[in-house]
Amino acid sequence: MTLRYCVADYLLDRLAHSGITHLFGVPGDYNLQFLDNVIAHNDVAWVGCANELNAAYAADGYARCKGAGALLTTFGVGELSALNGVAGSYAEHVPVLHIVGAPASGAQQRGELMHHTVGDGDFHHFVRIASELSIAHAVLTDENACHEIDRVIRLMKEGSRPGYLMLPADVAKKPAIRPENALTQMLRQADPAILNAFQDAVRQRFSGVKQVALLADFLAQRAGLKSALQQWVDDIPLAHSTLLMGKGLFNESRRGFIGTYSGAATAPGPREAIEKSDVVICVGVKFTDTTTAGFSQQLTTGQTIDVLPDGVRIGEQWFSGVPMAKAVSILYHAVRDLKPQLTLPDVKPAPLPKSDGALDQHAFWLAIQTWLRPGDIVVVDQGTAAFGAAALTLPDDVTFIVQPLWGSIGYGLAAAFGAQTACPTRRLVLITGDGAAQLTIQELGSMLRDNLRPVVIVLNNEGYTVERAIHGAEQRYNDIASWNWTALPHALDTSAKAESWRVTQTVQLQEVLARLTQPTRLSLLEVVLPKQDLPELLSAVTQSLELRNGGKA
Repeated sequence: MTLRYCVADYLLDRLAHSGITHLFGVPGDYNLQFLDNVIAHNDVAWVGCANELNAAYAADGYARCKGAGALLTTFGVGELSALNGVAGSYAEHVPVLHIVGAPASGAQQRGELMHHTVGDGDFHHFVRIASELSIAHAVLTDENACHEIDRVIRLMKEGSRPGYLMLPADVAKKPAIRPENALTQMLRQADPAILNAFQDAVRQRFSGVKQVALLADFLAQRAGLKSALQQWVDDIPLAHSTLLMGKGLFNESRRGFIGTYSGAATAPGPREAIEKSDVVICVGVKFTDTTTAGFSQQLTTGQTIDVLPDGVRIGEQWFSGVPMAKAVSILYHAVRDLKPQLTLPDVKPAPLPKSDGALDQHAFWLAIQTWLRPGDIVVVDQGTAAFGAAALTLPDDVTFIVQPLWGSIGYGLAAAFGAQTACPTRRLVLITGDGAAQLTIQELGSMLRDNLRPVVIVLNNEGYTVERAIHGAEQRYNDIASWNWTALPHALDTSAKAESWRVTQTVQLQEVLARLTQPTRLSLLEVVLPKQDLPELLSAVTQSLELRNGGKA
């Protein structure tokens, strides 16, 4: 029997048309019938996760590689479990569609006391919560389903932030008409008068300028400006950098790249190349406490030009509604006209600290630096992993995934699952701390189930090393249970698809990495590091956090 085309099919077709070909989540009775449509769909594959939080992280990692992602949970208990991950996507501008299977519309209208509710007959508690962490949300009905699906997905992609759809079980099966046209994003057009005023202000600002620096961050990535910015620094040699969240935007081996900018924690030469420039063009930059070592950047309003999604600032003047791509194009041409008079500081990224041979943070990152290759996906969890990786000079075309603004530990492992699902043929390297990995380790089993081949590096430094550095170095609240890490892949998959190593010496680390040039199966590497050892950047960040938390900043 041929099943009639329904709302569930329409939603799945719209996902596929948006480049979302995998749906992460956990089944629940309110979404099971919808899941039948997922299983039957030709272009969208179901990816079951161990829990809803991990599904949200996985959808986020997937979206950072493919442009958008989606997850499916059940009403109440499922969606609230996913909320932390969705909040991270909202904070860091990642377009993820959260679909919630909900009780049938009749039960909701009657206010029945259904399971997974708070027992008061109000079925909109969680929609109201979701509205705070989504750019668009909708409760689907017979009448509005197709229109609202289109609206939410369009706004999600245009604004690069999560969308939310409550899908009652009965509405999912209502008849629908196949979409004939692809969803098109609205192209923002700047007011001609504002655009002319902006171009005049750019010409005036660049008059007599001798040194220009380019500082980019994650909002430039979300806006799809990587190619344009890379072309810019290829054509016009100038000092350029990213903050930690934008790392990977540039080819970091090219002349003019000064390393990752981290405010006062940046090495003196690279820091001056940015902060002493006559003009610093900031594209998609958000200065946060952890990426600037406690807001220690020394950049003045008069010195900077800020290109942001809602407009551009030159000095004290804002030009609202100028699209980022248009602003970048205008600034590029203005700087190109200055090319004959510009000077490029003779500066390179600060070298990684040398190691005395013992396996510590210095030795570890030196080994990783020489092992990474172009085209890798590098996922680092918050903590020693993220801040150690900030000092790396990445090979070309590396996708770098990190979450320093939301900063939810455990994100990295599940996000790596999503990223590897999105790009199964690329080598994925996950670097996570032992404390972070304990939060989301279940998804290692999902990776094994799906025959994925990431390199999972667990930094075993006996607990929450970042927290030790901030406060309570020897307090038991910063301790964790001691796990047999190398046994975990075999415990989480009965078909022995993984291989594992535990290293305590630098030479062992180097030998194992040499074997993982082209991994043929999931590989877990436990790296035993000193308990209190920190990368230099993290030392600066934790000192600033301790001061601010104590009200002394």
